[in-house]
Amino acid sequence: MIKNLNSLHYANRTNRIIVLIILICSIAAYTASAQRRMRKMPPAGQPLEIQLTPYKTTMLGNGKDTTLISIKIIDRDGKEVADAKKLISFHIKGDAKILRITNVNNADIQHSDSVWQVPVTGDCWLTLQAGPSRGIIKLEAKADTLYPGATEIHTVQPGTPHPVTDAKYTPKKVKDKILGADISFLPELESRGMKFSDNGKPGDAMDIMRAHGFNYIRLRIFVDPANPKGYSPGKGFCDLAHTMVMAKRIKAAGMKFLLDFHYSDYWADPQQQNKPLAWVGEDFPALKQSLYDYTVKVMTALKDQGTTPDMVQVGNEINHGMDWPDGEINNLDSLAQLVYSGVKGVREVSPSTIIMLHIALGGQNAEARFFVDNMLARNVPFDVIGLSYYPKWHGTPEDLKNNMADLSTRYKQQVMVAEYSQLKQEVNDIAFTAPGKKAIGSFIWEPLSTWEGIFDRDGKSNAYMNIYPGIAKEYGVK
Repeated sequence: MIKNLNSLHYANRTNRIIVLIILICSIAAYTASAQRRMRKMPPAGQPLEIQLTPYKTTMLGNGKDTTLISIKIIDRDGKEVADAKKLISFHIKGDAKILRITNVNNADIQHSDSVWQVPVTGDCWLTLQAGPSRGIIKLEAKADTLYPGATEIHTVQPGTPHPVTDAKYTPKKVKDKILGADISFLPELESRGMKFSDNGKPGDAMDIMRAHGFNYIRLRIFVDPANPKGYSPGKGFCDLAHTMVMAKRIKAAGMKFLLDFHYSDYWADPQQQNKPLAWVGEDFPALKQSLYDYTVKVMTALKDQGTTPDMVQVGNEINHGMDWPDGEINNLDSLAQLVYSGVKGVREVSPSTIIMLHIALGGQNAEARFFVDNMLARNVPFDVIGLSYYPKWHGTPEDLKNNMADLSTRYKQQVMVAEYSQLKQEVNDIAFTAPGKKAIGSFIWEPLSTWEGIFDRDGKSNAYMNIYPGIAKEYGVK
């Protein structure tokens, strides 16, 4: 027995040594690979990537609907390299075809039904036509030495709308201008020891932001982020408990509170809107009830501690639906019923809370109208249209401006930019100035730690932070 134990101990020790060696080698290989990638990263102004920007990501599956897709060769900073010359191959999966590609020499184009090879200088425009079926179209663009570009388009057949309620609804108005930020990462950053400061003076991140003009904080919430396939396995960041703590901090900082329901255990966005594990397998009536009950539970817990959200997003970037497959954009009646279940849950607890529908369509006006029209046709009550705007996926600032102008003129609801990061001054100039006094402001996404953050990696406020006092003053943010 003792001999066997010694043998087992020796074997375990040997295995641990082998695992350690493998781990060290893996880290070394990864580091070397990263260094090679860094060395190969071309300087600014040199071509790095193909950027695809579709002007619809939802199309009618009728064999006729078309959309334009902007194709650009960009550098590491996301800027177009106008003189870059590359042979780009376009690959299509799904029921669609390329009709034409403009701003290129047509005589040099070679193509079959699913693959086109096109010599491109800087940029071009591609016209895509959907087929007669429902489904997903995937378009990918490839070229030697460049990172590929890709986009995903859902084809739908809307059918006859069935209202979720017969009640008439007049949208409520947000009275104050909003200069907001989603800082849901804050508890996780602080758990790693990150500290924040402004001009050398330590302080709470929210207090520093409030002093620079921010007046609203957005928090995302997941149903069970701690599960093994959730957003925060084993830790549960962005669950109800963490959200309640953060909500107290928001109110203590003298700021207002937007709650962003993901209705998932993991990120919800146009590419993934998966049900939380606890709701998998439920029939549709049970799914609606679970969504309603969960909404009521969260809202009640926040209300009971004196931190009722001032505004709520019923879903995150839901232009392709939510809680798939039941609430996919192909199932517009079902999607409307799920959204309405969330709306009813919010209003059960707090009738005065503003309801936002959030879509990731900053520059896609036709698709934004399609979504809003279909929700209104089903009599879904809501107050604010929220748009995500990232230039790579949502077009130019002019596209955003035109979209917001049209939406604010066309509908009774107010409009705002619910997510952005780059082009801070330009985006806010648009987000506060749409016609009809319906533009109510913006929320920057995760400015503590990502992209063009308003704090450096060591927690020090930087030049991006200094943009915001001027914005707040110019547009009357209080």
